[in-house]
Amino acid sequence: MDSSTAPAGRALAAMVHSTGAPSPATAALDLARAGVAVFPCVPGAKQPLTRRGFLDASTDTAQVAAWWRRWPDANLGLPTGAASGVDVVDVDAKASGTGFPAFDRALREELATGWAWLVRTPSGGLHAYYPHAPGIEQRSWQSPRTHIDFRGDGGYVVAPPSLVIVDGAPRGYQVVAVAKQAPNPVDAAALREFLTSPKRLRPAGSAPVGSRPPERLASWLAARPEGGRNAGLFWAACRMVEDGYDHASTLSALGPAAQQAGLGKREIATTIDSAFKRTSPRIPQSMGGTSRRPSPPEAVTL
Repeated sequence: MDSSTAPAGRALAAMVHSTGAPSPATAALDLARAGVAVFPCVPGAKQPLTRRGFLDASTDTAQVAAWWRRWPDANLGLPTGAASGVDVVDVDAKASGTGFPAFDRALREELATGWAWLVRTPSGGLHAYYPHAPGIEQRSWQSPRTHIDFRGDGGYVVAPPSLVIVDGAPRGYQVVAVAKQAPNPVDAAALREFLTSPKRLRPAGSAPVGSRPPERLASWLAARPEGGRNAGLFWAACRMVEDGYDHASTLSALGPAAQQAGLGKREIATTIDSAFKRTSPRIPQSMGGTSRRPSPPEAVTL
């Protein structure tokens, strides 16, 4: 890393170290001691607890300790941009859509390759952390069509080891990869132009790079015998979730095949909903992930 990003590098190093802390309170103090501003958020949620939110973020260890004495179960909030020395690309993963296919393509175009570490979010999405380039303002923005947000100046994220309630259960922010290469700032303007240009991205529902063709999953599912149909549908739906397909695309691809196998519409909908609740999009190999997956029921080769 060059000298221009050295402060951001120290901030990132402190944050990586803090992920081993037993609680957000301990991590908050660790970060404050390292010169990284933090603030408390609602336990089990993302809303700030202080009056001005991320604008109250502080490196004053006495203030940070006082916050967590008052709210011992508070989550850890981190302002992004110049305030902390890091920017974050937020990749959503929801039943209504996922940002993984678009982010994977941005990586392949080398528009987002300089990440320092990756955090799996409680909803199954991803936070990619980058060093903030000193002296360059990059304001936060959203790209709803591609399900990707940028958290820079004027934004914040909830950081590990915080917990958020999802579907009635607590789920944590978890570091899943730390870069071996020296991280570099992301060009937020170039990334936004890429994401918002209709000519650069495939339409929603198209196959993510490296995914298993849905037609093969559907063909395999349609031939499932009685007693293995529901398990087969769940397994196939999970694979589509991992590959970054949204709910509508998964239902469209697997619904008719499941009906052909003998399942009713209500059972099909319930099973696919369950797959989205229990499975998250996998991290593509271009992001340091793994392609290993569970074998299909009855060890059938697709």
